[in-house]
Amino acid sequence: MKEERPLILVTNDDGVYAPGIRALVECVRNKADVLVIAPDKPQSGMGHAITINSTLRIHKIKEEPGYSKYSCSGTPVDCVKVAVSRLLPRKPDLCISGINHGSNSSINVIYSGTMSAAVEGCIEGIPSIGFSLCNFSVDANFDASKKIAERVIEKILQSGLPEGVCLNVNIPNVEYDKLNGIKICRQAKATWVEELDERKDPMGHSYYWLSGVFQSHDNGEDTDEWSLANQWVSVVPVHIDFTAHHTIPYLKKLNF
Repeated sequence: MKEERPLILVTNDDGVYAPGIRALVECVRNKADVLVIAPDKPQSGMGHAITINSTLRIHKIKEEPGYSKYSCSGTPVDCVKVAVSRLLPRKPDLCISGINHGSNSSINVIYSGTMSAAVEGCIEGIPSIGFSLCNFSVDANFDASKKIAERVIEKILQSGLPEGVCLNVNIPNVEYDKLNGIKICRQAKATWVEELDERKDPMGHSYYWLSGVFQSHDNGEDTDEWSLANQWVSVVPVHIDFTAHHTIPYLKKLNF
């Protein structure tokens, strides 16, 4: 009996035509059946947003044996929901998101559409991974990222992931032979110091651009930020259970 090929769902937040998603598809085309569905326009910073007050439009871009590609008018999380509900013939063996243009380390995992798509895959019970390259340029070189993604994907296809856990993989912007390796890390403690830049439109009305500076408050050498600064690929396991379990005994003592 012929062994069934793995089925992999691919998505992102930079848009269906972004170079990063093409690179990620190239990592898996030769080893699996692939369904690509991604936003029809950039959706960076959308977090876990879903579309509930307007319609979703799905457009088939390509269909051939073992490969299909769609655009979606919604968010990265919408893409995963649509794929699972309407497009996939069965539950996929893996959901991969990226390769994002820019880091999603530390607190950025909260805001990232790339990682929210992976989290949504995890919620659906699919082993899921988000990949990001620490380079925001549209001309970024994804050669090293592809090699790392292939290594991680192969291991997870073989071994799976614990229930309720997905992976946040960030890759330094250096050549492959300059990387020190892959390090399993914790998320660094960091914040954004944000500003609202106020400007005036031609009618004299105020509008605002959100800007900010990323600040790490963590000197630990077991963090994703340290790893990336020292040319290690960081892999952070992300749990979908937001419960602060260690706080439950304290709250019980308060006797609300």
